Amino acid sequence: MIQIELKDGSVREYEKGATVLDVAKSISGRLGRETIVGKLNGKIVDVRYPINENGTLELLSFDDEEGKRTFWHSASHLMAQAIKRLWPEAQLTIGPAVENGFYYDIDLDHTFTPEDFSKIEKEMTKIVKEAPPITRWIATREEALEWAEKEGETYKTEMIENLPEDEPISFYGQGEWQDLCAGPHILNPSMIKASKIMSLAGAYWHGDADNKMLQRVYGIAFPKKSMLDEYLKLLEEAKKRDHRKLGKELDLFSMHEEGPGFPFFHPKGMVLRNQLETFWREKHQQSGYVEIKTPIMLSAELWKQSGHWDNYRDNMYFSEIDEQEFAVKPMNCPGAMLIYKSNPHSYRDFPLRMAELGQVHRHELSGALHGLMRVRSFVQDDAHLFMTFDQIQDEIVGVIQLADYFYKTFGFEYSVELSTKPEKAMGSDEDWEKATDALRNALEVTEIDYVLNPGDGAFYGPKIDFHLRDSIGRTWQCGTIQLDFQMPERFDLHYVGSDNAKHRPVVIHRTVLGSIERFMGILIEHFAGKFPLWLSPVQVQLITVSDAYNDFAQELAEKFIEKGIRVNIDDRVEKIGYKIREAQLLQIPYMLVIGEKEMTNQILTVRNRDTAAQNEYTVDEFLNKLTTNIENRTLELF
Repeated sequence: MIQIELKDGSVREYEKGATVLDVAKSISGRLGRETIVGKLNGKIVDVRYPINENGTLELLSFDDEEGKRTFWHSASHLMAQAIKRLWPEAQLTIGPAVENGFYYDIDLDHTFTPEDFSKIEKEMTKIVKEAPPITRWIATREEALEWAEKEGETYKTEMIENLPEDEPISFYGQGEWQDLCAGPHILNPSMIKASKIMSLAGAYWHGDADNKMLQRVYGIAFPKKSMLDEYLKLLEEAKKRDHRKLGKELDLFSMHEEGPGFPFFHPKGMVLRNQLETFWREKHQQSGYVEIKTPIMLSAELWKQSGHWDNYRDNMYFSEIDEQEFAVKPMNCPGAMLIYKSNPHSYRDFPLRMAELGQVHRHELSGALHGLMRVRSFVQDDAHLFMTFDQIQDEIVGVIQLADYFYKTFGFEYSVELSTKPEKAMGSDEDWEKATDALRNALEVTEIDYVLNPGDGAFYGPKIDFHLRDSIGRTWQCGTIQLDFQMPERFDLHYVGSDNAKHRPVVIHRTVLGSIERFMGILIEHFAGKFPLWLSPVQVQLITVSDAYNDFAQELAEKFIEKGIRVNIDDRVEKIGYKIREAQLLQIPYMLVIGEKEMTNQILTVRNRDTAAQNEYTVDEFLNKLTTNIENRTLELF
């Protein structure tokens, strides 16, 4: 018998060789139906996997990230099988799960059309109804090559030949169809209750433009039809909220061919941006930070010293000045190190918190550019905190609390990941272990739930990442906290301790918003352009009934401006209904129609953007409500 410890801490006994699925079924029939993969001793394994020794086991469903990816990878096989049935001459390459669904790269002379998508979906549904069991087996290298040659799968032949000589070669099959695959997979395609082909793109084999262009077919699948319906509804809502669309409609920013990846901010966009930066500066000053500014371009020697040259050079821009090589900064860290080094420091100076809204440039591939979300030039809300080792935990806790304050101000919920040492990293295992423990301890002190993300740390240290959840449930990675023992070593930083001897400081790199540009894009989509009052480029629109009331509207506007309210007068010769609809489309929080009644009685009829409700206020009452709402950075309109 073997002993299996489950996620809840309970221990159960099973006969040696019991599978992950056997364990799930023994607990409940429902768990047996919903389990997609297992995590045995920290490793993801197939439900068919026989357990031959004591260990820990998590049973993962579609609700778990690994379960979802396995489900979608199995759906990519289902789609490939359907395509092979409809076009037997199709050559298959790879079909992985991706962030939202899956794809399969196909080599086929016929170009897929939307009509073909429908045919593929019908064939996938047919296979699901057939419910062929998914089986796994291991083949020798010779058997695998013989299969690929028999099936005419030349890409699979290449993949097999490139595998290490001693590596086991696994296959998965369902019905008449087999595929070379490491797995894992779901038990049966009948678990896939709803699927849809989403789009088509071109992709070079191995990403090499010298190779043939393949057809990349994207799809999505779910264990319930209601989940697909909900997902498609979410996509429609996301289209309405697309920050590129709203950025144009609200006149916030634009992108131009003359500067791909370099956004142009319009006056209204600058109001939004400046409000964010003002809020950032105000809160950082209250939290004991000092602000710095470092140059955009610095000597290549500096980037070699920092380690960016070896680890980040492909993403950097370069220039030559006075026959010396310079680099445009992709990160702000080295500049902060030089400022620290420009003065002597004592332990009494610590913690020293340097914040910078630093402009950086990164060479992103043109295909990766996406509005404000992925650009080549952006401002990071960076900070570098210098401290003694004993101060690490308190400083990380302080950053976590600061991030929490920012995110709650905008109405975001968030989740947290702790990322550990990657394969390509600087520093000793001992330093990495100490740094990782410090981050873990801070998370536990703040009682924040977190997920471990092994191997995804920065090259110089482990990190904590914050993933925001927006108003329609999407997640965005924004803030990060990175603990670094390497940069102080590389820049020979030191401070004088209480023992009057020199010591190395510890550095925390952190951002809260991530980048101003990307955070603006997230906010546009989160609020669907309906910004809270304090962020709105125009807060009040005065709409005159006729020219006779323009002077009164101007007097009102001056009173609003004196109180810091952003106001606009619409005195065009247009119908009132038309002007109200236009203000509504521009998402202006408050609209005031100015006519005879308002001028005579000095009472304002105020229309609320979000509720369309109309309320009457004196000028002073309305101004007081506006200023209170703005000062408190309230999310809802009054």
